[in-house]
Amino acid sequence: MLKQNSELRAQAREALRGKWPMAAVAALIYSAIAGGLSSIPFIGWIGSLLVGLPVAYGFAILMLAVFRGAEEVDLGVLFAGFQEYSRILTTKLLQAVYTFLWSWLIPGIIKHYSYAMTDYILKDESELCNNAAIERSMAMMEGNKMKLFLLDLSFIGWAILCLFTFGIGFFVLQPYMQVSH
Repeated sequence: MLKQNSELRAQAREALRGKWPMAAVAALIYSAIAGGLSSIPFIGWIGSLLVGLPVAYGFAILMLAVFRGAEEVDLGVLFAGFQEYSRILTTKLLQAVYTFLWSWLIPGIIKHYSYAMTDYILKDESELCNNAAIERSMAMMEGNKMKLFLLDLSFIGWAILCLFTFGIGFFVLQPYMQVSH
């Protein structure tokens, strides 16, 4: 039976106990890289793809390690996507392209939730890449997309509060949401 969203959030808070500062720093580094690259005129979007996507994978994997109870979490995990660069980049690119293309036909948000587990599958099943990992995520999320959407929606109050901190609160909220996933 699936856990209630309140249980998932409580489990995430427990996993983050004692690790909040590291998680906030990781979110800051990730956001600085993604935001910094995208702000470069003309070539920023290329940098966002070539560097930002592997770092996004690394952030997801870092938060997965927190969730799984790793005692020591190394911020270097943020760059784990570069260790298997072609596998991670091609899969993340396909995921982005599919989401973009589906947004023309049906709301892309549905496909976003279908592909939500791809990073974790890439981590746990190193033989999978590209469509295989994405298809596994789709199968895993079959019947669970609304549940994940409602979990994300349950953070809306926190997101609004983060706006009052001029965005600084997002460096705490982002890991909380990722670990909850």
